[in-house]
Amino acid sequence: MNTDFYFTSVSKKVYFLLGFFFVLNAMMYGQNQKLADSLETVYSNKTYRPENELRILEKLAYVHPDPNKALEYSEILLQKAQAVDSTELVISAYLQKGNALTLKGDVSAALGSYLNGVKLASDEGQNRELGLLYTAIAGVYSVMGNRENTIFYYKNAIAILEKEKDNDPLNYASVLENLGDEYNLNFAQPDSALLFFKQSGAIFKELGHKPGMAYNLGNIGLAYAQKGENSIAEKNIVQAMEMLKELGDYYPICVYLTYMSDIYADQGNLDAAFTYAQRSLELGQQYGLKDQISDANLALSELYERQGDNAASLAYYKSHIAYKDSVRNITLAQQMADQRADFEISQKQIEVDLLNQQKENQQIIAIATTIALFLIALLAFGLYRRNRFIKRTNQIIRKEKDRSDTLLLNILPEETAIELKEKGRVQAKKFESVTVLFTDFKGFTSFAENLPPEELVKSVDFYFSRFDKIIEKHGLEKIKTVGDSYMCAGGLPFPDKNHAFNAVRAAFEINEFVEQAKERTGNGTSFEVRVGINTGPVVAGVVGTKKFAYDIWGDTVNVASRMETMSKPGRINISESTYDLIKNHFNCEPRGEIYVKNRGMMQMYFVNGTKAASTSVTAMHL
Repeated sequence: MNTDFYFTSVSKKVYFLLGFFFVLNAMMYGQNQKLADSLETVYSNKTYRPENELRILEKLAYVHPDPNKALEYSEILLQKAQAVDSTELVISAYLQKGNALTLKGDVSAALGSYLNGVKLASDEGQNRELGLLYTAIAGVYSVMGNRENTIFYYKNAIAILEKEKDNDPLNYASVLENLGDEYNLNFAQPDSALLFFKQSGAIFKELGHKPGMAYNLGNIGLAYAQKGENSIAEKNIVQAMEMLKELGDYYPICVYLTYMSDIYADQGNLDAAFTYAQRSLELGQQYGLKDQISDANLALSELYERQGDNAASLAYYKSHIAYKDSVRNITLAQQMADQRADFEISQKQIEVDLLNQQKENQQIIAIATTIALFLIALLAFGLYRRNRFIKRTNQIIRKEKDRSDTLLLNILPEETAIELKEKGRVQAKKFESVTVLFTDFKGFTSFAENLPPEELVKSVDFYFSRFDKIIEKHGLEKIKTVGDSYMCAGGLPFPDKNHAFNAVRAAFEINEFVEQAKERTGNGTSFEVRVGINTGPVVAGVVGTKKFAYDIWGDTVNVASRMETMSKPGRINISESTYDLIKNHFNCEPRGEIYVKNRGMMQMYFVNGTKAASTSVTAMHL
């Protein structure tokens, strides 16, 4: 395996924990967006020799800055490596998958992936790889706060990598640095930490590895600060910052600046403390480092409080809280969306339960009626009371049936709902010509980061509720929403020769509504929408046997999604198949070709408006 790929584990710890920066050093060098883009182009176009495919996947899993894409490539690598029985690459895939999961915050799943790699490396006698996996596991346990396991795995990693240090000194130095970092900041044992820093620093210096030398100096400075020897601490931290500035690594510089502010504050030199805290804040703002912006604001708040300037202290504290909370907004919004989805799913299950209850009630009625007829000759009063019971039961059944029908029709097309009630299942159907429409909000992620969760969900619901009315007006069928993406289709569940025309008209009305909403709100919470449309065959049906959902599948859906991705805010981007159906009725603007997976190069068009003679649906002959 490539040594650079496995320099160390991925670990994010507490405030001032510069072991975090050291641990991520190799990954920061690897995560090059341009390199990732280049490799993705090579991989998607298959412009490589077949025997190099797994190495390309391995490097993509390592260098890709998006943890979701890195996870995707590591899973593909794992599957293909297992298929060709490549032990080396299977272990590599487990390590890269664990790193991606750690970056996503799923440390439990990351630990499972690392342990799978440990078992295989141990069985196959791959000692170096075993040491790297132990280092990664120690990092995960450090994040989880399990100090005993953290030390256990770091020491095991050191014991293994020490034997490999002649061939791989960099990884050996990294695990020494991480263990020293653990002793200094999580065990408050700076003297023990300095012993490990001394060993790792000598290796970094011998290798001429500047990032390692910089973090080593910084960590030594933090250790001396723990001991109360601020002058030595300041000297080492200043040297570390100078080296990191040359490397363009600004996150740890912000941390060190804030730490220098604390050192001077402890010495009573508030002017110097203010200077360092302000520099940390400005650098964090320049490079969008939200964690450090938050920490620098907190440091300034405490300094102003010491000066007695409560107004300034409160202002900086509010900024600290705002940046600290902003990173949580997306998670909270997703939790609220998940709660809403769970509610909708439970309603669907209720509908199915009501259908079953209806059948049971009908059986009860039949039995009750038989008994009543048998007793007519024997007891007239009993018959009277039985008839009253039947009437009440029928009223309940009718009420529940109407309610269940209404609920079921709210999530499934009428034809599909009838088939589901009659047969207990739905036969998938192929539609030869359907127009699929996708919408997506531009900049949704940035809005999500800056809006309170309740306002975010309320805003999305406002738009999607109006979209529902628009597509119903134009005879389209809503399929589903995923996040900020809205999907609908024309020409199903009943064939309609005007489906392409109707979809484009609906798209124009959606754009018009979004623009009007933007003018009405004027408060920064409005969105811009992109629209993509494609026409072709699809298969439609109900997924699974519980918690039913009507959905469509096929290459037509994938191309429609691609049209939306390549669209622009306020524009309607259509494929050539849709263009052929509506070109006599709308003015269209060719956009050139794009590559679509499994389809090759495809022509795109922007729809600019209707032609004067084609504003009526009845004039069409699609």
